[in-house]
Amino acid sequence: MTWAGVIGFNPAGYVGTMSDLAGVLADAARGVFPPPDGTVRVLPPPSARDTGVIALTACSFVFADVSEEWVRERLPAGDLSAPLNPPFLRALEERLGRRVNNVDMLTVAGPLAGPPPLALDESTDRDQSRVRRALHHRDDVRVWQAQGGMVLLGRGVAGRWEMALEVDEAARGTGLGRRLAVAARHLVPAGEPLWAQVAPGNAASVRALLAAGYRPVGAEALLTA
Repeated sequence: MTWAGVIGFNPAGYVGTMSDLAGVLADAARGVFPPPDGTVRVLPPPSARDTGVIALTACSFVFADVSEEWVRERLPAGDLSAPLNPPFLRALEERLGRRVNNVDMLTVAGPLAGPPPLALDESTDRDQSRVRRALHHRDDVRVWQAQGGMVLLGRGVAGRWEMALEVDEAARGTGLGRRLAVAARHLVPAGEPLWAQVAPGNAASVRALLAAGYRPVGAEALLTA
């Protein structure tokens, strides 16, 4: 495991941005990644809400109100998976008074032009459980209803556009999840990448995202207050 401070660290051959999380995510969305050298970088949290760990290939980012020294003391040298392992995440929970929801696969897709490929009606209902959860984690949330499901967009971690969907039990296994995931790519503002997080054990949703053109780029654990 190697360590490098954010200030003045610029490995040869990498022309992306590593000084803030928004830059890291923007680079990853366009296929530009830091060197897979095992480095763990500590970045300031992009907002009071957004705290956590993102792991790309052999490179991790801790965006939290902790020092690099504190992080270094709690990660065993040479263990590439340690930043997302329970011991370190538990230490972050105790240090920050927050709770880890899940370790998710992090995916991204580009926007698509034209109307969505299925009929959608925008909804202002904020009482549904999926919508309430989205409002807790995202800004500028919008909701669209389809026959048998819904899709939501909002600004999440570091201002990135994030997608979530839900399929009614009676409509599962029909390909609706994939169609909703594709529809979200038509709904995101032009030129903006669209992110989606999914629990790796949710195989049906993983398959739907992959079939809809979302690319896995890493994993993340968010800590909520």
